[in-house]
Amino acid sequence: MIRNFNRTLAILAILIAFSCQKKENVSPPEPLGALPSQDQLDWYKMEMNAFIHFTINTFTDKEWGYGDESPELFNPTAFDANQWMQTLKEAGFKGVVLTAKHHDGFALWPSAYTEHSIKNSPFESGKGDIVKSVSEAAAEHGLKFGVYLSPWDRNRADYGEPSYITYYRNQLKELFTGYGPIFEMWFDGANGGDGYYGGANEERTIDRQTYYDWPSTLKMVDSMQPPVLFFSDAGPDLRWVGNEKGIGGTTHWNTITPDTLFAGKFGIENLLQHGTPEGTDWIPAEVNVSIRPGWFYHESQDSLVRTPENLFERYLTSVGRGSTWLLNIPPDKRGLFHENDVKTLQGFKKILDSVFKIDLTKNARVKASSFRGNDADYAPSNLIDKNDQTFWATDDAITQASFELEWDEEKEINYLVLQEFIALGQRVAAFEVYAWQDGQWEKVASETTIGNKRILPLEGISTSKLKVEITDALGCPLISNVEVF
Repeated sequence: MIRNFNRTLAILAILIAFSCQKKENVSPPEPLGALPSQDQLDWYKMEMNAFIHFTINTFTDKEWGYGDESPELFNPTAFDANQWMQTLKEAGFKGVVLTAKHHDGFALWPSAYTEHSIKNSPFESGKGDIVKSVSEAAAEHGLKFGVYLSPWDRNRADYGEPSYITYYRNQLKELFTGYGPIFEMWFDGANGGDGYYGGANEERTIDRQTYYDWPSTLKMVDSMQPPVLFFSDAGPDLRWVGNEKGIGGTTHWNTITPDTLFAGKFGIENLLQHGTPEGTDWIPAEVNVSIRPGWFYHESQDSLVRTPENLFERYLTSVGRGSTWLLNIPPDKRGLFHENDVKTLQGFKKILDSVFKIDLTKNARVKASSFRGNDADYAPSNLIDKNDQTFWATDDAITQASFELEWDEEKEINYLVLQEFIALGQRVAAFEVYAWQDGQWEKVASETTIGNKRILPLEGISTSKLKVEITDALGCPLISNVEVF
């Protein structure tokens, strides 16, 4: 696919850039294992994206529509996509993924291929287009736009037949050619079961591995918008984290072997959450959770919205464990984010800004046990230079190493942030953190992977020196950034 060619070009560009700068006797580190594409690297920088579950279910008080709901039921009275985007932007989110079609088959755009769509609803006299409104509002507020298009359709009479695949692909063509840039295509594992199916009212099953012919479908979408990232249980670009609780693995390898996810082995959710260091493909976990107990809006849950403190915890267990966070915020029957949800998001942003306001490394001295060829381009000073294209590295044979941060006086430390230079592969498998206490080093944390970003709570310890000791790595460690708060 085109994305594989782009990934190769990105790797070559990185190697050429470093090799042009190196002294003759100090070679740059070689890539290690499966590597991320540039689109995946850009995805990490987004950190927080919003899931928006909004469809006819909002008006029927259901989570999964049966497929027999009348389009007449869809009629938000005060729909405002700009309110959604303004709220998300102010809370620090960088992208949105909209449920363009959920399992009930109701299309939020006037699809030419079905009558079960917004065009037959009273909303804006049948002239409305939620997908277009959200896409345009996202662009206006500087957020990236993504779509969820459920492979399962409980409304279609031909679901389970080959003709449905043509229908599904035609709808993808509408979305990917008529609604601007789409950064992520989201589809899940809900496939088959009981449904309306054009009035059949029966249960249908499909072979999930073969029915959709995903390779051909994704190749078609990729040809229309090559930068798009595909999310599903097994990727190919982003994988499910194995739960919907907003909790990523404390060990998170971005690499995984896709075939193992279809083998029916015990512990599949554990594999999704943690990945595997010997994985053949770079498919990071995306961590999803809803701000409410349900994914769609239910008035009965207005008092059950997560607290700002809970959202901050979920930030730490997603972004803080090397993934990105996909937080669902469901609009209400008016077509607005509910006041309780907005209040929680605002409170969360205040916590985030407060916690990560002052980086203590600005006044720190840094040293390391060694650095690559004693070349200044790989020196420990790169750890705190705020340049994500530089890194501290050791010689190839050294996979156990340490670095220290020191201040003139004791500092109260709540969080330590570590980031690897993952463009050349994920390497660190285990590390320990020490604080200088009463004239000696005291271990304050013992962890496994770092990956794109690891945020460690250090519970307000007071110290003048902090040491990170890498005890196990797949290759020479490459650490690009350290922050202390």
